[in-house]
Amino acid sequence: MLELGPDAEAEIRRHAAETYPDECCGALIASAGAIVEAYRLPNTTSAGARRRFLVGPDDYRLAESRAREQAATLAGFYHSHPDHPARPSQHDLEQAWPNLTYIIVAVDEGAPGDLRSWRLLEDRSGFEET
Repeated sequence: MLELGPDAEAEIRRHAAETYPDECCGALIASAGAIVEAYRLPNTTSAGARRRFLVGPDDYRLAESRAREQAATLAGFYHSHPDHPARPSQHDLEQAWPNLTYIIVAVDEGAPGDLRSWRLLEDRSGFEET
């Protein structure tokens, strides 16, 4: 389990507030057992950013490069749930990759609130909270 550093948490919350009522997304960069950076990525979904997010392949590669530059690792991704709980949706489950951490922050009427961390179960049937 990775510890979420205070600067990374503050950046996730700031990004979520700025993009409300749309979903934000970004990469989680980890070093020495902690998430040390929340690296903003564009939400490139064509399915409506209010309820969906997409990290495209070029942005995924950009996040990997960012981690390598810092001698760190790409630990996972974060996104916001505008006016919904910080729990993975069915869409989140369908898009998730194994061995990554997923942080979701609930944003109620523009104010970031509950922030929770999840990992995909090995059998891909759901998530476990970390």
